[in-house]
Amino acid sequence: MKHVIFYIAIVFYSGQMIAQEFQLSGMVTDQNDQPVPGVTVSIKGTTTAIQTDAEGKFNFYLEKETYTLLFSYQGTERAERIIDLIQDNSINVQLEEILEKLDEVLVKSVRVDADSPITHSNLSKEELAERNLGQDIPILLNYLPGVVTTTDAGTGIGYTYIRVRGSDASRVNVTLNGIPFNDAESQGTFWVNLPDFASSIENLQLQRGVGTSTNGSGAFGASLNLLTDAVSEVANAEISNSFGSFGTRRHNVKFSTGLINENIEIAGRLSAIASDGYIDRASSDLKSYFLQGSFVDDNTLIKAVAFGGHEITYQSWFGIDQATLDTDRTFNPAGLYTDENGNTRFYDNEVDNYKQDHYQLHWNQRYSNHWSTNLGLNYTYGRGFFEQYKEDEDFAFYDFTPIVIGGETINTTDLIRRRWLDNDFYVVNASANYKNNNWDVDFGAFYSHYDGDHFGEVIWAQNAGGSEIRDNYYFGNGTKNEFTIFGKTTYRIDDKWTAFVDLQGRFVDYETSGLTSDRVSLEVDETYEFFNPKLGATYQINEGNQLYVSYARANREPRRSDFENGINTAERLNDIELGWRFSKNKTIVNTNIYYMWYKDQLVLTGALDDVGAPIRATSGESFRLGIEIDANIRLSDKFVVKPNVALSANKNKDFVTSRDGSLVNLGNTNISYSPNIVAGNMFIYQPIKNLQLGFLSKFVGEQYMGNIDSETSKLDSFFINDVNIIYEINNIPVFKSIVLTGLVNNVFDEEYVSNGYFFTFDDDFSNPGTVTTVEGAGFYPQAGINFLLGATLKF
Repeated sequence: MKHVIFYIAIVFYSGQMIAQEFQLSGMVTDQNDQPVPGVTVSIKGTTTAIQTDAEGKFNFYLEKETYTLLFSYQGTERAERIIDLIQDNSINVQLEEILEKLDEVLVKSVRVDADSPITHSNLSKEELAERNLGQDIPILLNYLPGVVTTTDAGTGIGYTYIRVRGSDASRVNVTLNGIPFNDAESQGTFWVNLPDFASSIENLQLQRGVGTSTNGSGAFGASLNLLTDAVSEVANAEISNSFGSFGTRRHNVKFSTGLINENIEIAGRLSAIASDGYIDRASSDLKSYFLQGSFVDDNTLIKAVAFGGHEITYQSWFGIDQATLDTDRTFNPAGLYTDENGNTRFYDNEVDNYKQDHYQLHWNQRYSNHWSTNLGLNYTYGRGFFEQYKEDEDFAFYDFTPIVIGGETINTTDLIRRRWLDNDFYVVNASANYKNNNWDVDFGAFYSHYDGDHFGEVIWAQNAGGSEIRDNYYFGNGTKNEFTIFGKTTYRIDDKWTAFVDLQGRFVDYETSGLTSDRVSLEVDETYEFFNPKLGATYQINEGNQLYVSYARANREPRRSDFENGINTAERLNDIELGWRFSKNKTIVNTNIYYMWYKDQLVLTGALDDVGAPIRATSGESFRLGIEIDANIRLSDKFVVKPNVALSANKNKDFVTSRDGSLVNLGNTNISYSPNIVAGNMFIYQPIKNLQLGFLSKFVGEQYMGNIDSETSKLDSFFINDVNIIYEINNIPVFKSIVLTGLVNNVFDEEYVSNGYFFTFDDDFSNPGTVTTVEGAGFYPQAGINFLLGATLKF
């Protein structure tokens, strides 16, 4: 622990001598010559970047050379300026040159600006590309504040998960171009269904806490808003290939026609990813596509987007116990069975096989410098199954008819079954924006309809018992309708104060019928009405110093598995955020304190159901209190440090549990999967213009997998380090450039576990007349040192 504290502290030290430099300064103003804060100004081909201050000013100290300045707003490049720096120089840039692209309207209603009183982080396409070698999006976000990631297969490919401030992925609201990605019933996000999607992202914003109002299930830990590729004005193409440990390989091809006749663009991507996985047989066979057609002029953007994926993933969610972890870290019990000769075998097709296709149509219209609108339509079609080999299954469970052979009645059989999901998701999303010097107003409405079938079939049985092919042994349906209206306003009171108001009404109707996979009747007919207000203010103390405060409320309905466990009560979260932003010269620091208190929070118990989904329980009163600090410090033109640390206390109040046959009040206990410290850092060194070296570190403190502070449920802390190398070759025949990327994960070969499960059960057989609570745990070990190497050929 001392090493980690020292490591984090030292990165804030910036006392380093710099060679003789010239001053390059400037100001960004709007069409009324008013200063624009929060515009990112970066030096192309380097890691050097700063933001304009409250007066719209920026300032660099650079050596004599020709530089290309990139001006961007909310993470997306807008304009370039080439400067031949031979002496001190000052320039002015009009906001019209870097005005929000029409593409940005797709996500404006669910995002916040740089100086909003909402805690957030932005990542651009270029930042994502630095480590994008086929791993899923959660892994690429691993170094953001308060983020913890994990993966079933141990490699970052296949089933991957993200937690923010201790909240699991089902509580992180995800939107793609403003359209919800979370599954309507499970509320989860399954990135395995969209492999290599990071290659089609223009930029993203991660809001921690409740954040601003968004579409879909309410954000209870964070919201993640993704914007897909913007319209390219020039034709381009690229081919990427990468290879690495555990048979990992990623291949993709991208293209854009550029603007044809200055109005029409067609762009697309095809990707294929495969990996054997670190865990035995935890293989992934992933394919995806992205295609868009756009019409754009000065005031109109119409964009049709189709994207999707097909994943075949061998299951690895079973985990292993402590004894197996100590002796055989890669063991995978999935598919285990015993053949007729008593030999242990593994079924070769114990897989998850799922396809998901998304079709979106967006129409953005700008009527004047003040008014713009956005209309979005979406259809998502998902279908697939989980296949299992099961031994000695009872005929009665599958409605098989007992068989009499030689006078013996046979009523059990080995079989292979598939559990299917088949669902349709429709969305209509409309919003309008009014903006002038003092007001920025967004308002709109959202409607979605989900219809999902859940059913099971036996595709082979040793004794079929009179069944017919494609008979369903269970069938259930779930439908969910959601209607949301919202209005949010940012008002610039004066040069110092800005106020923010966000009001949302959310109305949810959920119905189910039929049977669960356990063949238990599930009849739900619930309606929820939520009012979610959010208020905040930002105060500009002086040049480079800004304070903000906000209050937000969120309400959230239970998910399908909660109803299966008899829970129908909605959760409520109140969130207060107090932040300080510092930006001056070579240093940017963001600091925020938060207090999130919950009523009827559905916390993870640590246990899993029979398909690996986490089981939740109501904890009553609970809270999360923490401080987060992240920084971007330019020690020199060649050396940048990006540290962050999140310290928190996450507690259930007066938590009651069953122990040895009786209910026991344990007082305040730790909320499951909520480490008290999460820290990260990036050392980025650029010795020459086209070479970047990165040393990335991540520390996650110990955490409990349950809510009763049992030592059995504890996951040890871990500290891992990665090395990232990027080299770009320019000015070569045929290609615009070739980008070579290397990533060595867990470079010090740390043996660690990032996730697991915990369960308890009452044993009343060992000692008749008494009840004893027995505890157990399972673990998901992650890979030791491993590597990925890639090359991107750009045309």
